[in-house]
Amino acid sequence: MSGALKELLVVNARVLAPAGTIEQGYVRIQDGKITAIGAVAELDGGSADLERIDAQGAWLIPGFVDVHVHGGANHDFMDADADGIREITKFHASNGTTSMLATTLTAPREELTAVVEVAADFMSKPMPYAKLVGVHLEGPFVSVKWKGAQNPAYILPPQTEWLEEWVSRFPGVIKLQTLAPELEGSLEYIEKLAANNIVPSCGHTDATYDQIIAAADHGLRHATHTFNAMTPLHHRNPGTVGAVLSDDRIVAEVIADGHHVHPAGIKIVTRAKGVHNVILVTDAMAAAGMPDGDYDLGGLPVHMKCGVARLKENDSLAGSTLTMISAVRYLVKEVGVELADASRMASANPARQLGLDDSIGTLEVGKQADFLLLDDELNLQSTWVDGRKLFA
Repeated sequence: MSGALKELLVVNARVLAPAGTIEQGYVRIQDGKITAIGAVAELDGGSADLERIDAQGAWLIPGFVDVHVHGGANHDFMDADADGIREITKFHASNGTTSMLATTLTAPREELTAVVEVAADFMSKPMPYAKLVGVHLEGPFVSVKWKGAQNPAYILPPQTEWLEEWVSRFPGVIKLQTLAPELEGSLEYIEKLAANNIVPSCGHTDATYDQIIAAADHGLRHATHTFNAMTPLHHRNPGTVGAVLSDDRIVAEVIADGHHVHPAGIKIVTRAKGVHNVILVTDAMAAAGMPDGDYDLGGLPVHMKCGVARLKENDSLAGSTLTMISAVRYLVKEVGVELADASRMASANPARQLGLDDSIGTLEVGKQADFLLLDDELNLQSTWVDGRKLFA
């Protein structure tokens, strides 16, 4: 990992800018931020200590923002210390993620509080790899019927007292929470989440269409791993999926690994929601980046075979071993999504949903120099965070 450069100029790149691709483009970086973007033909000079990098026609796209990731490299945020978090962020940075949320599982209150505390401390110090930008609480206020890989021993209705403690002790750290809106007290809890700038998300839920719409009226605006662990779509009983697809207030996560959602399902959600309201996530667990074998997810035994992790108890999918660069390639090559749209789902949309789009998510002047270089086959050549080259 190299140190921050005073001034850096990347030239001869296909720059994926918000207004469109600049075929022979450049990006100028100083003190970790983007200071200029444009066509190479319009370049003026730079300072004497400017470092010039020739991208040789590579794609230059924004770094990925993963709002739903449990771990990787044999570490899980539920039990990770600072060293474990560094390993998780290092692994995912090597696969294109430059910002991420530490995602929890259903667990006792003290364990969840500990995760938030460790994350808050980690965020307060220099972060050498992908940046931890907050916490995603997945559970414990979810449906037993649709628990998936959530531990049923710790599922319970929303507890306002817990939320009050977390936002008081760790202001701004929790960015998103997944819950089942049909549970008693959920609507009031959703309102409190929204009032504290925490994105309320439906997931692991047995909610009807009407219950999701009512939740959206109270502030719900996100759906966790759409199609998975929620009531399905039926033409006379639209369920959670029907509400997510039809309500423009709700942004839909998708796990694009070829196992969680059929390619046609991804086409349906992108056409229903539009590319501005779909977020690509990994839902990666500790086994991501590891060989096949036995692992643990939230205290539940998991077996991974051919890269697919399933609960030993009932063979349910248990998170994923997906990386963001693999997900983007899958969208482009298997689903037929344009790279610009896949990039939007992996970077701009999640940054906007978290309220961080003033600093990350797109390549614009004044934003952090978090970007990737990709070859024609969308293989990752290098990851950059704050203008620092992490992996090549």
